[in-house]
Amino acid sequence: MQTPFGVVYATNISPDPENGIGTWSEEAFRRAMHEGIRKDGAYLYPAFPYDHFTLITDEDISALYAYFMAQEPIPSQPLENELGFPFNIRTLLAGWNLLYFEPGRFEADPEQDDDWNRGGYLVEALGHCGACHTPRNALGGPKLGERFAGARVDGWYATGIGAHSPSPLQWSEWGMVNYLIDGWDRDHGVAAGPMTPVVNHLALLPEDDIYAMAVYITSFQEDDDRDRDAILAFAEEREFESQTIPESDFLDDPALRRGQERFASSCADCHRRVSETAPLALASSVSGPDPINLINVTIDGIRPPDGVPEKSMPRFTTMSDEELHDLVSFIRHHFTEEPAWDNIKSAISIARENFSRSSGR
Repeated sequence: MQTPFGVVYATNISPDPENGIGTWSEEAFRRAMHEGIRKDGAYLYPAFPYDHFTLITDEDISALYAYFMAQEPIPSQPLENELGFPFNIRTLLAGWNLLYFEPGRFEADPEQDDDWNRGGYLVEALGHCGACHTPRNALGGPKLGERFAGARVDGWYATGIGAHSPSPLQWSEWGMVNYLIDGWDRDHGVAAGPMTPVVNHLALLPEDDIYAMAVYITSFQEDDDRDRDAILAFAEEREFESQTIPESDFLDDPALRRGQERFASSCADCHRRVSETAPLALASSVSGPDPINLINVTIDGIRPPDGVPEKSMPRFTTMSDEELHDLVSFIRHHFTEEPAWDNIKSAISIARENFSRSSGR
C-alpha cells in the first residue's frame, strides 16, 4: 500500500511457523485484531485497520483464528516496509493510538432494526469500509467529521458513500445490493480498480448480509429532492448518437474541441445511446470531485468484477498526456454541470506512475 509516509507491505498471515502466524496463540491473534499489537508486543501500523477490527465480536475473532489456522502454511518471507524516519519507529504509534484509536466492540442501536444493526456491524467492523472511504489528516488519522466523505487511497479515489455520494442519482437499497454483489448498477455504472476485488469477495456473502449493508449505508442519505426524470433526460441527451459529430456541435474552446474529437473517435462507439454501458452522466467517476478514477480506467481499462464479465473496457495506453488531459476535460464538461477539475495534470502523473508500477514497466 502506497501511503504518504512510504510503502507498507501486507504480511504473511498463513499458519507458517517461520514467516506467518503459525506460532501465534488465539490470544495473540485477538490482541492484534482488537488492539493493534502483534505477538512480540510491537505496535502494528494502522494500514492494518485494527481501529475497525476492534469492533469485531470475540466469537467472530475465534472463528477467524480457527479459519486461518486451518489453511495451508506458506513459507513466504514478507517484504520489509519502506518507511522513512520517523515513521519507521513503531513506538511512536502509541501517540497515534492515543489520538485516533478507541478500542471497543460494536454496540447495536436499540432504536434501529436488525438489518440496520447487522449492516452496521459488517460495514464498520468486518468490512472496515471507512478505512478507505473516510479522508485522513496529515498524521494518517481519520477525519471523523468527514466520515465516508471519500478519499485518495493508493492512487485511486474511494468515492464518498451515504450522504457523501457524488452520484447524480441517489442510491436505492436494491441498487446498492446490485453493485455490491455484481459490481454493476444501471444508475451508477461498474466497479473498477481496488473496488473490483472487494465486490468479488462480497459476492460470496449471503444476500441477506449484502442487503443489510445496503440498508445501513443508504440510511445516511438525506431526503432526495432531486428530479430523477430530469437527471435521466439530461444523461440521455448528452449521450452521443454515433462517432460522427455534426458541425453545429463542434466546441469553440480548442482543448475541449480536441477532447470532443478524441471522444468521438475512441469512446463513442461504446459510450453512446442504446449501448449497454451506463450513461457517463450518471457515473461518479465523471461527476465526482477527483478525476483520477476516470484517468486510471482510461489508461488501464476496466477488468470488471466476476459478476459482470461483459462490462470490460480496453486500455488506451498510447494516448499522450495532452490527449488524455483534453479528453478528461471534455468528458467532465459535456457529461456534467459540475465545475472543471483543476488537478487533472497532477492526477495524470500519479495514474501513470500507478500503471507503470502495476504493469512492471
